[in-house]
Amino acid sequence: MKKLQVGIMSRNKFQSRAIEIACGRYKPKKNEPKIWFSSIESLSEVLNENNMRLLKIIDEQKPESIKELAALSKCEPGNLSRTLSTMARYGIIEMKKIGKISKPIAKALDFNIQYSAAG
Repeated sequence: MKKLQVGIMSRNKFQSRAIEIACGRYKPKKNEPKIWFSSIESLSEVLNENNMRLLKIIDEQKPESIKELAALSKCEPGNLSRTLSTMARYGIIEMKKIGKISKPIAKALDFNIQYSAAG
């Protein structure tokens, strides 16, 4: 399982960086994060204690569906579905469609966080 490189950068700096990359003036280094959050607060909303507990359940119990994960985690399926969608958007999990059922699969359990107080 891969270690996810995560960075924290203000939205303005991220937009400037994206423009520099698109114009060919900046080439991201191989070890730079591919996933960026605009603040420590937004990072903590995704990598909070409850979500890390869910991630551990997904990795260890390997539930076959959101319904099964809801039973294992004692979470409401509606709230759980939104949480899983967010985690999937950041590449932390994958939601594998098997017919009409979505199976959560852990993609990352370890995180390297790049943050500079200097901005």
